[in-house]
Amino acid sequence: MPAVVIVGAQWGDEGKGKATDLLGERVDYVVKPNGGNNAGHTVVVHGEKFELKLLPAGILSPQVTPVIGNGVVVNLEALFEEIGVLEARGVDTTRLRVSADAHVVAPYHQTLDKVSERFLGKRAIGTTGRGIGPAYMDKVGRLGIRVQDLFDASILRQKVEGALRQKNELLVKLYNRRAIDVDEITEALLSYADRLRPMVVDTVELLNAALDRDEVVLMEGGQATYLDVDHGTYPFVTSSNPTAGGACTGSGVGPTRIDRVIGIVKAYTTRVGAGPFPTELEDTWGEYLQTTGGEVGVNTGRPRRCGWYDALMIRHAQRINGFTDIVLTKLDVLTGIEEVPICVAYDVDGVLHHEMPMTQTEFHHAVPVYETLPGWTEDLSACRTVEDLPANARAYVERLEELAGCRISAIGVGPDREDTIAVHDLLPHGAREIR
Repeated sequence: MPAVVIVGAQWGDEGKGKATDLLGERVDYVVKPNGGNNAGHTVVVHGEKFELKLLPAGILSPQVTPVIGNGVVVNLEALFEEIGVLEARGVDTTRLRVSADAHVVAPYHQTLDKVSERFLGKRAIGTTGRGIGPAYMDKVGRLGIRVQDLFDASILRQKVEGALRQKNELLVKLYNRRAIDVDEITEALLSYADRLRPMVVDTVELLNAALDRDEVVLMEGGQATYLDVDHGTYPFVTSSNPTAGGACTGSGVGPTRIDRVIGIVKAYTTRVGAGPFPTELEDTWGEYLQTTGGEVGVNTGRPRRCGWYDALMIRHAQRINGFTDIVLTKLDVLTGIEEVPICVAYDVDGVLHHEMPMTQTEFHHAVPVYETLPGWTEDLSACRTVEDLPANARAYVERLEELAGCRISAIGVGPDREDTIAVHDLLPHGAREIR
């Protein structure tokens, strides 16, 4: 059975958690292949809201094995805190598996994240301060600590000592902070070893063996295409590759085993943190989308910047990821708007662009060129087929599909799992039906 990848097509917060949860009853494994506890999902199940930060959304489906892949950076304190919250609400977390090769976010990574952001001042990236960037820097710089290192105290101490040799110089001499004690960090990390050990496996073997048995593996990417360190709006990006190619690297599942790549697209656009945003609305419409859509960051509590739908971004994301399907979310938020704009081009210093500009400078100076469609006032929450949608809402969806160059296979018309219009089957032929 082929694997399936879910990817955010904008700047994150598109509704990937809901899409993963929606398919949870028909898959066997749900893998988080990248990011850390900076990549949150809000999932509503039968009216009950769950905020997931480090755990895959598959944790909420009883027959699914949720997996934290090798491409994730794991804050152990946050992991066990999240597990505790779910268990207190009656969720079984014993099925969770964690890659032995996943890297660990140590306390000093969070310290460095915060002080370096303050040091940048007006040039700050707008990180969550969770230590994700510094942890990935150590990974690439070969100074990282992996989950497996917690099971060898001697190796762990050596690695912490090696990492802190440089970092303490920075903290003391550049940032005027106290040095961090090697033994203190080592002991703090070792305190999680016994609880972590039963969860840790060779996830590459686990997932590929599952595919060999014709089981369905769903990879749930954190963040989104335009936060990708290679393909996003650099430098206002994350430190991993939350695109379809990154899902292969972060899970150990080869690209020839992937059958579907599902792009999650919000019916408008949002962004958290700094960086260019051509369709951003700094007026009452921006406030309307923020309020009506409940646009507040799961991890940070920061209000999201809001703007109209950007067709150029989605079309470019489709090329990068090779979407086979799109899930359009939050269509209901646009209800009541008399005319709904769609950005179909950019004006960059008098030059019209119908595709994403090549340079950051051009993108920063891009002025959106809008096409306007008539809105609708009807409540969408009870719609379960495309035919149930008001004519104007249906026309909006059809226009977005045309501009994206990819079929829209599901439409979100409310926050709950059931508030979805299924247009095409999102899973490969042969995947089981809902039990």
